[in-house]
Amino acid sequence: MKGLVLIAALLLASSSAFADSCKVEAGSKKLAGAAMNSFMKKCETDATASCDKAAAEKKLAGAAKTSFTKKCVTDAVGG
Repeated sequence: MKGLVLIAALLLASSSAFADSCKVEAGSKKLAGAAMNSFMKKCETDATASCDKAAAEKKLAGAAKTSFTKKCVTDAVGG
């Protein structure tokens, strides 16, 4: 039971770090062109680092880590 509570807490923590996707945030800031590209690249880099950290906390490895990280980054970036 403690394991389920811990997993739920980790999922909420990792998803709340990127409550708004990068695309939504870029739209609200009215970014375009090079500014948008730069912002999206930084946002994706930050999301990847955060998702990798979350995967490590969950002790994921191999295909499970790859799948988790890919979905996490996609959700964070908004695409």
